[in-house]
Amino acid sequence: MTLKICVAQLNFVVGDMQGNAQKIIEAACCAHARGAHLLLTPELAICGYAAEDLYLRPAFIDACDDALKTVAAETSGLKGLHIVVGHPSRVAPSDEARERSVAVAGLHNAASVLVDGVIRHRYAKRELPNYQVFDERRYFVPGDGVCVFDVPTGGGEAVRVGVLICEDAWFPGPAADTAAAGAQVLAVINASPFHTGKGGEREATMRARVLSTGLPLVYAHLVGGQDEIVFEGRSFVLDGDGAVSGRAVSFNEDLFDISMRRKSSGWQIDASMDRTHSQDADLWHALVLGVRDYIGKNGFPSVILGLSGGIDSALVLAIAVDALGKDRVRAVMMPSPYTADISWIDARDMAERLGVRYDEIAIAPQFDAFKASLAQEFNGLAEDATEENLQARIRGTLLMALSNKFGSIVLTTGNKSEMATGYCTLYGDMAGGFAVIKDVAKTLVFRLARWRNAHDPYGTGVNPIPERIIVRPPSAELRPDQKDQDSLPEYPVLDAIIERYMENDRSPAEIVAEGFASADVDKVVRLIRINEYKRRQSPVGIRVTHRSFGKDWRYPITSKYRA
Repeated sequence: MTLKICVAQLNFVVGDMQGNAQKIIEAACCAHARGAHLLLTPELAICGYAAEDLYLRPAFIDACDDALKTVAAETSGLKGLHIVVGHPSRVAPSDEARERSVAVAGLHNAASVLVDGVIRHRYAKRELPNYQVFDERRYFVPGDGVCVFDVPTGGGEAVRVGVLICEDAWFPGPAADTAAAGAQVLAVINASPFHTGKGGEREATMRARVLSTGLPLVYAHLVGGQDEIVFEGRSFVLDGDGAVSGRAVSFNEDLFDISMRRKSSGWQIDASMDRTHSQDADLWHALVLGVRDYIGKNGFPSVILGLSGGIDSALVLAIAVDALGKDRVRAVMMPSPYTADISWIDARDMAERLGVRYDEIAIAPQFDAFKASLAQEFNGLAEDATEENLQARIRGTLLMALSNKFGSIVLTTGNKSEMATGYCTLYGDMAGGFAVIKDVAKTLVFRLARWRNAHDPYGTGVNPIPERIIVRPPSAELRPDQKDQDSLPEYPVLDAIIERYMENDRSPAEIVAEGFASADVDKVVRLIRINEYKRRQSPVGIRVTHRSFGKDWRYPITSKYRA
């Protein structure tokens, strides 16, 4: 008895129900031609994950229902193929609710099993995550049942498959109930956001489900970028002992074929095995995919960024070219009176290496004009951060003007260390449409730059970042001889404190107890606290850690709490 499964690891677009339906139909036709008995699509594949408050619009759910019907109708001729489709589903009201003329009792995060054009089974997700970037309890009500169905494999034989949806498999109960209902294989459909180390966490957790139930498990995952979130694919299958027997590619679409043959000693599983990748490689591909899909799915023709000759803008430029190609990327150098000659030289060098359009617009005339306009107001006052911020805001204005005129979206170049401490200028270098490295700490910026120079994952044929950009001390170059460490602790110290306080909720006292200087801890925590108003006005950016300054950071601006 051999069960053939195809995982449709696809990149769906939120709100494009008919387009998503067509992708499922095409995958079903391909899977059927390959002899598959079962096709698994990701969680909420019909509408894309996550549609947020679109779930609250009745017309949106109607469109999801229509798209599901389209998939059923268009696959009715694929005889014998069982198709598991993720979608939102209205909850039928109770008898009491009907008496009160309540039409709908809420929504389920559901999976329907389509066979020969008919919905044969439906499962409602039981465990609804409501932490980090998840808000599922805002939109869905939990199910309470199981879904186990027979998939005929020929010769009068069938395999009993039990469906779970993502978070269900992170808890023992749903899997145990599904096994008790007679399942022989667990099929888990997912939309699990990427962050560093998440792939290993998933496989370890799914292994625990296998070991507790004794059942092999197929993990069907989404791929693609959606606003700040990236899904990396990397679907996989575990045998009955919890060993990885196959793994799909990462950060790309894949029709992942799995053959499961039942033997007296257990299951023999045949599937392709993509190799595991380094943490830095995963981070790079996540950032590239996040840029490519944000630009592509939102219909921007190209991107523009300020190239300063520093490490942050250099990294963003390299990511953008890998994501979009050189012809869709434009770099603008905007030197001030404090820009070092080597910054000009290195910016030109990098733009030439990558072959992007490169322009220079000096900001000294505008800077002088602003200072002249404000001279009477500032009479007798020394220059300070005000004049530094004027330069950043001139640059932001120029980039936004170019964006308006030519339709290119501005990529901002600030990193997580700067976002945490407010070492950035509101309406200046924060001005733009997409913050590529918003969740990348400064120490990681350097590491990724070295990784990219040592690897060429997208075939550009060059080491994109000049070595001097990587090794020279970071500087905003907004005053003479300025260095970042004039205002901040050394980056290894700063980033370690940010990780402990912001990402892992350690208290200042706990961080000091680890050996960090009390003055450094107090300074960093204070800067994080007082710059919340800035972060609220920053562009959306790609999430690559388990806690970013995005949907999973929800601190008040106005607060007296100081610990």
